[in-house]
Amino acid sequence: MSDPGTLTTNSQAIELFLDMLASERGAAENTLAAYRRDLEHAGHIFSRDGVTLVGAHPDIIARYLASLAEEGLAPASRARRLSALRQLYRFLLAEGMVSEDPTHGFTGPKKARALPKTLSIAEVDQLIDTARQRADLTHGAKRYRAVRLYCLLEVLYATGLRVTELVSLPRDVLTGDDRILTVKGKGGRERMVPLSSNARAALQGYLQLGTTAGESLSPTVATRWLFPSKSAQGHLTRQRFGQDLKELAEDTGLDPERVSPHVLRHAFASHLLDRGADLRAVQQLLGHADISTTEIYTHVLQERLKKLVEQHHPLAAPKKSPK
Repeated sequence: MSDPGTLTTNSQAIELFLDMLASERGAAENTLAAYRRDLEHAGHIFSRDGVTLVGAHPDIIARYLASLAEEGLAPASRARRLSALRQLYRFLLAEGMVSEDPTHGFTGPKKARALPKTLSIAEVDQLIDTARQRADLTHGAKRYRAVRLYCLLEVLYATGLRVTELVSLPRDVLTGDDRILTVKGKGGRERMVPLSSNARAALQGYLQLGTTAGESLSPTVATRWLFPSKSAQGHLTRQRFGQDLKELAEDTGLDPERVSPHVLRHAFASHLLDRGADLRAVQQLLGHADISTTEIYTHVLQERLKKLVEQHHPLAAPKKSPK
């Protein structure tokens, strides 16, 4: 074990913690970047009192949390920053780099759990119909992009994948049974998600078209990704997909601010539950490690149960007026 206080700089403590998250927990780049921002911010504030992250004590934590509240930071953001610190100190304590956890006993601000933004079934149908029409009617250099967007939309609504999972699907995900995708999600956890017949047809049309005129995305093409691009990652970026989706929303007559890949993931879950799916099954399809995460959709279940009682309970039926 290291002697507490050996690590004197914030950057050393943060880098060791992030290395652990990446190597042992398989944290994604976006997650690591978020932790880095929050911890570097805390380290900067601590430094005003001449204290490093490693040298912090409960009074420093209390002042830091109070300063966040005074700045008017949203409860969710304050809770996230406390969580980042708490996880850092758990790591440092386990490694013997600090002698105590200065965040012990602190609780984050209570926040109302916001209902996820979603779209109605009719609105999703409109989006998909518009994307299909654009794919059928677009010619020339823009045809590939239109066909790709239609394919992405069908696959997203059929599976509820996270946007990063979708755009970074490997080419070999289609090996084997074309009715199932095996997806590697957060923390490296794998799950299987079924593909609808519409999604399989859209994928087939996309693969037959290819990335450019005359070029096919057959198994012989040397590309690692199902949706390759010239980006630094080598695959379509989630930002590009999000932009394409907002343009599609405008063409459909929907408010672009209401439409995003994440909203469609919520629509997938909400519509499944509304049609009778089990919450545990939806948890598995979404790749949630904890059922409590999936419980944000319980409002859908509550509404369904309400309708069920109103329609079928004998006491809920309207009373007939006496003759």
